[in-house]
Order: sequence, then C-alpha cells, then structure tokens
Amino acid sequence: MTHPVHDSAYSWFRLAITLAIAAVSSAGMWAVIVVMPAIEAQFGTGRAASTMPYTLTMIGFAFGNMWLGRLVDRMGVTRALIGAALLSALSYLLATMAPTILLLSLAHLLMGLGTAIGFGPLMADISHWFMRRRGIAVAVVASGNYLAGAIWPALMADVLAGRGWQAVYLSLAVLTLAVVIPLSLVLRRRLPDEAHLAAAATARVNARSVGLSPRALQYLLGIAGIGCCVAMSMPQVHIVSYCVGLGYGPAVGAEMLSLMLLGGVVSRIISGLVADRLGGLRTLLIGSVLQCAALFLFLPYDGMVPLYVISTLFGLSQGGIVPSYALVVREYMPPREAGARVGFVLMMTILGMALGGWMTGWIYDLTSSYQLAFINGIAWNALNIAIALWLLSRSRPRAQAVLA
Repeated sequence: MTHPVHDSAYSWFRLAITLAIAAVSSAGMWAVIVVMPAIEAQFGTGRAASTMPYTLTMIGFAFGNMWLGRLVDRMGVTRALIGAALLSALSYLLATMAPTILLLSLAHLLMGLGTAIGFGPLMADISHWFMRRRGIAVAVVASGNYLAGAIWPALMADVLAGRGWQAVYLSLAVLTLAVVIPLSLVLRRRLPDEAHLAAAATARVNARSVGLSPRALQYLLGIAGIGCCVAMSMPQVHIVSYCVGLGYGPAVGAEMLSLMLLGGVVSRIISGLVADRLGGLRTLLIGSVLQCAALFLFLPYDGMVPLYVISTLFGLSQGGIVPSYALVVREYMPPREAGARVGFVLMMTILGMALGGWMTGWIYDLTSSYQLAFINGIAWNALNIAIALWLLSRSRPRAQAVLA
C-alpha cells in the first residue's frame, strides 16, 4: 500500500536537502581521524590513548542516533536538527580549549552526540517519504556520511598542515551553524497520518514472514551490527596511522581514506538500487560477504599503490551494509517507531565501530603490527554473515511476503 506523498516530487526535493545536511553535520566524526596523529604528538600519548577521542566520538554518535531518533519521532526532524547543530558547534569549541587528553575526549563525546543527527535520524525521517524507492532514498542519505568523509579529510589536511588541528575544529563549528540550521527549516513539513497507516500495513505483512517479534529482530540486528562494524572500523579508523607507520605520511593516508569513502558512496547508491529489488536483508548479506573478502586483501599487501587500490575496493564492498540495517527495520517494524528502532540498531553498529577502533589500537600496541588487527576484523565479520544467513533462512522471498 502507498500514499500519494510517497515517492512524490516533494519527496525527492526533501531527499536532496537531507543529503546536504548529512554531508555537513557528519564532518566531525571524520575530523578526529585526520587529526589523530597531531593529537598523539601534542599530548605525548600512545596509539591506544590517542584513539580515545575517536572512541568517545563514536560512543556519543551511537547514543545520539538512538536519542535523537526518538526526538525525531516525537518532535519532528527540524527541532532535532537545530539542537544537534548547536551542540556540535559547542563541542568543536570545547575541544580546541581542552588542556588534557581526557577533557579532549569528553568534548568528543559531545561531538558524537551532535553529529549523530546526520545519520540514523535523517535516514529514519526520509524513509517515511518513500515506499517503492525507499532503498535508494535511505542509501542516498546514508551516503551523506561517506560523502563527508570523502570531501572533508582532504580539506582538513590542508588546514591542519597550515594552521593546526584547532583551526580545523573552529572552521567546522562555523560551517555547521551556517548550513545545518537554515536547511533544517526547509524540512518542517510533516507526513500525513494516512501515509503512516499505509506503511504500517506493509510492515505487518513482512513481519509475519520472518517469524520474530520486532524486539527480538531489533536485538539480533544489533549484534550483527557490532560484528560488521568492528571489522569495518579497522581500515577506516586506522588507515592514516597505518600509512604514517609505513612511512607514507598522513597526507597519503587521508587520500586513501577519501578513496575508501568515495567508494563507499558508490557502494551505498548501488546497494540502494539492489535493495529496492531484493530487500534489505539480502543486500545486507551481499555487502557483508564482500567486506570480508576485501579485508583479506590487506593481509598480504602493504605497498603504497596496492593500498590505494585495496582502500578503494574496501569502500566499494562495504558501503551498503549499514543502510541495509535501516531498511530491514523499516521493512519489518512499525513506522511510528522508526526513529527509535533505526536509532537503536545503528547505535549498535556505531558501538561496533568504537570497539573496533579501540581494539585495533590495543592490538597494535601489543604487537607493533596491524596484521592481527585485520585477522580480528575478519573474525567479527564472520559473526555478522552468520546472523544474516540465519535470518534469511527464516524469511520467505520478499516478493511472496509483499503479495501475502
């Protein structure tokens, strides 16, 4: 069942505005990766300790997805966006004034809370405005996060080299306030109640096919999300530090990160198109298998040219995984709970990123090598694949579920 507002001209206009907001509001989670070597040098910390600002950013980002998702359900996306933009700007300012690594890390916790608005909450909001093309719509919004990672690290590296990491954060504070708040006012229109009812009818049909309660499915998806994102975090979080350790320098690492995330943008768009045909669950499994295959390539190769190629392949393989979780939630769970339930599952994926980022630094400190960290990521990835296979074995083909 559909409503005239679904997949309408306004829906596509709203999608474009939402993508622009996501690309700016998500910049903070990539900034900390770029400045990590500078933070390590300034505060004289080890690799694991210098990763703590990133870890707390991801913890804040994780809980922000659930908290802000609930606010979007209750108050609408515009108010949530304005509040998140103000919080992000404040966190950037506090980070520049932090005298210790502990206080810097706490500022990054707030940064994660604010930047979370650009991910799960925006995906949940845009999912209400599409039915037939929901996969591509959610994928486009999710691509805003990777688009931010593809655009901002290279620009941040230039500012970092010329004026220091504090200047990077002050620039992001101004950018966030100048872009996010005005654009959020364009999204004040609310979805008609009749559109929610149409989406709820489809979700009930799909839920009967999988044979699990919404809560059980939500928790199982959360466990799978931890597994895939522990694996995903290893190259994304540590590629700059990895390149510094190999003697290639932070600029080369930033370029590889940009390639990785540009590949992720392409992957997310392709996965959205695939999901509109195969459904979120099958798309999740495909992405998980491809990510695991790409991780294996990091084990035998550490030359500069191979790493450029592998970074691109890694991005092309895994970009569609996280949006697929949001699609599974929207296909099988009540639409009026979309913000909270999408937020919970994406919170778990982000906690996986935080755990994986710290775990990789810890393994490196113990072994002075990233080889075991790659193997650790592959093992966690296998957990995610196993859960996706089990869920798929319990589900009827998507076409049958829709027609039932």
